[in-house]
Amino acid sequence: MTRMATETWFLLTYKVPTDPPRRRVALWRKLKSMGAVYLQNGVCLLPKTDEHLRALKILENEIAAMAGEAVLLESVPLDPGQTDKVIARFRADRDEEYREFLGRCADFEAEIAKETADQHFTYAELEENDEDLKKLRTWLEKIRRLDFYGATLAGEAATRLSGCEVLLDTYAHQVFAAQDENRGSPDDL
Repeated sequence: MTRMATETWFLLTYKVPTDPPRRRVALWRKLKSMGAVYLQNGVCLLPKTDEHLRALKILENEIAAMAGEAVLLESVPLDPGQTDKVIARFRADRDEEYREFLGRCADFEAEIAKETADQHFTYAELEENDEDLKKLRTWLEKIRRLDFYGATLAGEAATRLSGCEVLLDTYAHQVFAAQDENRGSPDDL
């Protein structure tokens, strides 16, 4: 992924009351779901985009409503080394999510292998596995939206999802064949 000559980020620092803790956790979750990286507690960065600005301004108001304090700044690195450090943090966070995704792909593959070994070729099982594949697709798309700087495991995750799709297609053909076989031929009637 190509980089601009000078990266610019939004830097949000905030302090919110400790009680009730659910508010603090909800705020943390919102920021993480946007792809923010935390430099330390209450200090996070997001790439400078209009979408992030809107979301951060809304969060700034939510923090004020919690009787908290927030400061939202534009931030540029002092040198390329600082840029590299920040981008490495973004990539590391996404790679952690990609690793978890790859683990779920392995679970999906194991489930298809088990059903195939048991010759459990039913429409109900196919439907369940199809739903699982849809969840994997949605999850990968969510990670990709937050992968601002091209994490190292992005390609592996895409390849693994494609493998899961092929695996499900193969399983589906086995289900169709087994169900046709179970119906018998018209001569059997």
